[in-house]
Amino acid sequence: MIEKNKEYILDIISQGYEGEGIAKVNDTFPVFVEGALKGERVNARIVKVKKNFAYGKLVDIIEPSSERCEAKCNIHKRCGGCKLQHSTYNEQLNFKFERVKDCISKIGKLDEGIVKFPLGMKEPWRYRNKVQLPIGMVNGELKIGFFAPRSHEIIDMETCLIQDEVADKVVQLTREWIKKNNIKPYNVDGKYDESGILRHVMIRRGFKTDEVMVVLVTNGAKLPNKDEFIKLMVDNIPGIKSIVQNINSKPTNVILGQECITLWGEPTISDYIGDFKFNISPLSFFQVNPIQTEVLYGKALEYAELSGDETVFDAYCGTGTITLFLSQKAKKVYGVEIIPQAIENANINAKENNVDNVEFFVGESEIVIPDLINKGIKADVVVVDPPRKGCDVKLLNAITNINAERIVYVSCDPSTLARDLAILEENGYKTTTVQPVDMFPHTAHIENVALLVKER
Repeated sequence: MIEKNKEYILDIISQGYEGEGIAKVNDTFPVFVEGALKGERVNARIVKVKKNFAYGKLVDIIEPSSERCEAKCNIHKRCGGCKLQHSTYNEQLNFKFERVKDCISKIGKLDEGIVKFPLGMKEPWRYRNKVQLPIGMVNGELKIGFFAPRSHEIIDMETCLIQDEVADKVVQLTREWIKKNNIKPYNVDGKYDESGILRHVMIRRGFKTDEVMVVLVTNGAKLPNKDEFIKLMVDNIPGIKSIVQNINSKPTNVILGQECITLWGEPTISDYIGDFKFNISPLSFFQVNPIQTEVLYGKALEYAELSGDETVFDAYCGTGTITLFLSQKAKKVYGVEIIPQAIENANINAKENNVDNVEFFVGESEIVIPDLINKGIKADVVVVDPPRKGCDVKLLNAITNINAERIVYVSCDPSTLARDLAILEENGYKTTTVQPVDMFPHTAHIENVALLVKER
């Protein structure tokens, strides 16, 4: 039996869904080792033993993989954001390819041959257009960075190689301003201090417009020396268009409150996905990797195979980004989303882009879509882009009752995608293609676009 705190020489034979290495003791008992790669022989110390598996801490790499590389970031292990940075980018894509195939075959019971190789990035660095960073005091020292995994410990950051470079500059200036003016953070030694002022700093940048937004999240309306902060940003950040104070007085892990005060400039910035312009407020949802978002949405549009005569249902439409993409080649697109504010943004986005062949509804897709059908509206194509938990079973049943020719399923979780594809297959659809798109290089996350066709 494997023992806690003992060290073992392990051969890593595969990788888990989070990118951790997996070894088998006596060919049966799995040991998960974070930081180990497939094909490596490692020395690991067992830190936790469960009934059917164990966790090991990497002590030494005895035989490294040819795909192992030197991580560019010196805090990536501690912040936990880029768990695959020690692997070459091509090997990251291989890992994600195998992960999607494994889910499709084991969970969905489908042929893994329908899965295509992931569409990756030419430059898999500096791809994020938004970052939210907690501000805190730790043992009397100011920290601005990321929370360590499963904790409130702030890992201090000077640079993050997957964020836009403007964020690094904003963090540096914000740090100088806080220290000079002795402004107290809300997070002190991992606990909330009601007398503290600053909670987070958020930076957003439009990749195609170069417009920059800086948001200070505060515990209440008080914000001393804000004029000095504004001057620092305006004088030193090219493209600065919006400086906003967001007020969040609740003792919660939710980052943003509902009240925003524009301190300088405009309340929004703008950016484009394809030919469509989107206005982005502090509270707006906008894909964080706009380069790969175009790839993802372009693939969804391709799979929809629209000729201009089709009616399309877009379930979980959010702020209408995919809806607008579909509108280019559809006769009419109906978007459905449960969050009222998202639908407000969707209508604004449609108007901003002079799109008049879309219509948005607030409500649960599994209720709204059958209601549209009862009113005589029939869809030729259905597009779904659900949250990580996947589609509601009621929606899947409603979709299959539509008898649409094609279903395009956009997913951020291969496991729930595979589960839902199996349900749709049981109800008369055939999955022809699953195309992974790497939206988040150096992490274990992978998006997918799947095409299903009605079997006749």
